[in-house]
Formats: sequence, C-alpha cells, structure tokens
Amino acid sequence: MHHFATAASTWCAAAALVFAAGAQAQSAAQYPSKPIQFVIPFGAGGDSDLSGRNVALVAPKYLGGKTNIIPVNRVGASGAIGTSYVKAAQPDGYTLLVARIATHAILPAIDSKLNYKWNEFTMLSLIEMNPSICFVRAESPYRNAQDLMEGIRKQPGKLNFSTAGPGTVQNMTPQYWMTLAKLTKDHAVGIHYKSGGEVTTAVMGGQVDFACNNATTLVPHIKSGRLRGLMASPDRIPEAPGVPGAREAGYPEMEKLVGWTALMGPAGLPKPVVAAWVKTFQQLAKDPDWQAGNARIGGVPAIRSPEESYAFVKEQYELYYGLATSLGIRQ
Repeated sequence: MHHFATAASTWCAAAALVFAAGAQAQSAAQYPSKPIQFVIPFGAGGDSDLSGRNVALVAPKYLGGKTNIIPVNRVGASGAIGTSYVKAAQPDGYTLLVARIATHAILPAIDSKLNYKWNEFTMLSLIEMNPSICFVRAESPYRNAQDLMEGIRKQPGKLNFSTAGPGTVQNMTPQYWMTLAKLTKDHAVGIHYKSGGEVTTAVMGGQVDFACNNATTLVPHIKSGRLRGLMASPDRIPEAPGVPGAREAGYPEMEKLVGWTALMGPAGLPKPVVAAWVKTFQQLAKDPDWQAGNARIGGVPAIRSPEESYAFVKEQYELYYGLATSLGIRQ
C-alpha cells in the first residue's frame, strides 16, 4: 500500500508539472492577455522615461490592440532597484524593463557587488540611441570645451557637475573627459540627482557649473539661449547645429560615449513572448507615430533583433569595464 501511495503521489506531482507547463505554454501563446508593466528605473522626464512611454503609447496596437502598457517608475541606486525588480519577476512577459546604458553597461562595469549581471535578462530590442551634449549655462564664462577643462585645471575641486547617479553616463562622461584632458577624476565634483531631467535643471538653476547629458532634454534650452552647448557626441546634431562635435572640440575619443535605451525581460521569457515583441518592434520601426515621438525626444531609432541587441550591450559593457578600470573607479 505504501509503495502504491508513493507511486500515486509521484504520478500526481508529475501530472501537475505537465499541466502547469502546458498552461504556461498556452498562456504564452495567447500573449498578451492582460496589461503589461514597463518598469522604468529612473525618474520622470529622463531619457528612459520618455523613450519607454513613447513605446508604451504606440506598441499596444501591434500586440493585438487588447492590452495596455503601464509605465511604472521604480527609481533608486542608479537604476539598480528597478532593474533588480524585473530580474526577479515572473518570466511571463508582463513585467519588462526599460533598460539604459547605466543599468546594463556602466553599473555592472563599476560595481562588482551588484546583485545582477548585464546578461541575466532576455534582450528584446534596442529602442533608440541618444547623442549627448556637454554644456554650461548661457551666462557661464566658459565658451568652449577647452575653456572649461582649463578652468577646471586652474581650480581643482572648485567646479562641479550634475549626474543622475554614480553609475550613469552623466557621471562617467565628465570623468572620462577630464581624463582625456589629463586631469584626475577629482578635479571637478559630481553632484548626484535622480534623473536626466534634474541634471539639466541643476545647470540651468546654477546649482552646478556644467554637465554632460543626453541631447533629449537639452535641445529646447540650447535653442532658447538658456544653455550653451560645448561639445556634442558623437558629432554635431541637426537640432543643435551650432554645437561642435567631439572631434571638432578636440576630444575625438568622446565619440564612443552615447546614451541608449533597450527593452528587456527577466531571463527565460517564452519564445512566443519574444516573437511577439520582435514583430512589434518591426512594426514600430515603420510607425509614423512612434517615429514622431522619438524625434520629439531627440532619440535616434536603433531597433535591432534580440541577438543584435545582446551583442551591442555586451560591447558597451566591455567598453565601460575598460573605462572604469582605467579610471580606477571599479568597486
């Protein structure tokens, strides 16, 4: 009797697993059947927020038109809080991450104790790239890139810049720039804020002397004359043609530092979910509403396959790992 009971219970357990797997496969095949959450690991008004919301607005019509995408800002720890939340989520396609260069290249490169690795996610697609601009207030005495670096050289530790956190492109870019100018990373002081939007506002308000940020939040203020662009990366951009490119400004190595956004999910997303998003991004790439929204926020469309996205993120991680090592800031 004991053997029979044991065998029966084993059979029931196996049957339950088969049933659960079958139900999960059926659910994935019907994806999406309920609202999808886009976790944005930075604050409102930053590049990940604007980019994620632009996709969330247009993508539902290519996902069957029967679901909503709900953007949720989970901020903190330079993007690690929202990123960790998605890593631990059920891999069912209903909790996705609007990933940034900070969360998947810079932070993993500088923090060896981070509770996730850059490749512990399902890559769905790059979304867009963001040219960056280093800038000052219009009233600043620094007229160009060389002027600013010379001012920092003459006043070590006196000038400061705004960032969206230690592990963000807004922090790494000025530090790398100072290294290229043969200054130390401590020649200017980084002041950390919560989002890319606040990085720009801090310069306009005079709380800090300069910053390097994605062009998204800068172009209107450069056009209005409130900010002065010193250097654009990788090159001059049509929306701010008066700002010299990195090479023209005398710092060609700065060309490789550009922002980007991607959509990812937890590791192990079912193939039907991945396929649904691949098809959706193929449609988004041709969608005039998405293109117009992307143009408004200053993004350069960069939609790619999951495999191409993985290769790009890997390359970016390796770039920043090398930078962090050479700057001596890997922890």
